[in-house]
Amino acid sequence: MLDVYSTSSIPENFSPPIAAPPPSPAVSRYELQKRRDWNTFGQYLKNHKPPLILSRCSGANILEFLKYLDQFGKTKVHNCCCPFFGHPQPPAPCTCPLKQAWGSLDALVGRLRAAFEENGGRAETNPFGARAVRLYLREVRDSQAKARGIAYEKKKRKNNKRHFQEQEKEGDKNLKLP
Repeated sequence: MLDVYSTSSIPENFSPPIAAPPPSPAVSRYELQKRRDWNTFGQYLKNHKPPLILSRCSGANILEFLKYLDQFGKTKVHNCCCPFFGHPQPPAPCTCPLKQAWGSLDALVGRLRAAFEENGGRAETNPFGARAVRLYLREVRDSQAKARGIAYEKKKRKNNKRHFQEQEKEGDKNLKLP
């Protein structure tokens, strides 16, 4: 009779299956970008002459970093003396500089602000939240909007309840027969 509980029928080189480690949660695109931005900023600090230490960074250093990034920008920003200043769709090329778009800078500062606090920095000492940085971003937004001939207007939030009621009324109008 075969002994089901006997281990003699199990080969010596047999090893029981090892439970696979639980899959690590997928890192979001935002988290990857935040990590990449943080590393880029760290490289900037390291390559700065003289090298900067994060704990001694101020809003002025952040402004310097944001201006440094302009050289990698892809957004044409017309100078006030350019004939295409204020034209959203210029008819011909010009020699105006390429800069970082305001939206890109704003998002970058937001990610770096979050990364600073995640890496042990205190919210009160966060150089990415400095008043000078906020003013600089506002100035960039306004100047880029003017250069393109587009006035920047803050979007107004619709009250969800009112928005739903408006949609309901529009739906009722469409249902009525002539």
